[in-house]
Amino acid sequence: MTRNTLYFVIGGLVVGLAALGYWVYQDRNRSGIDITIGGRGITVQER
Repeated sequence: MTRNTLYFVIGGLVVGLAALGYWVYQDRNRSGIDITIGGRGITVQER
């Protein structure tokens, strides 16, 4: 494996981890309501 390939793999992992962290942050700070339709009927919850 050459150095350029190693740098490319490490860079891809860093970008992937940053994107995952941003997605988790956005998901936790989301406000609004959740509507779930299941076997017990319809459930509405405020976030």
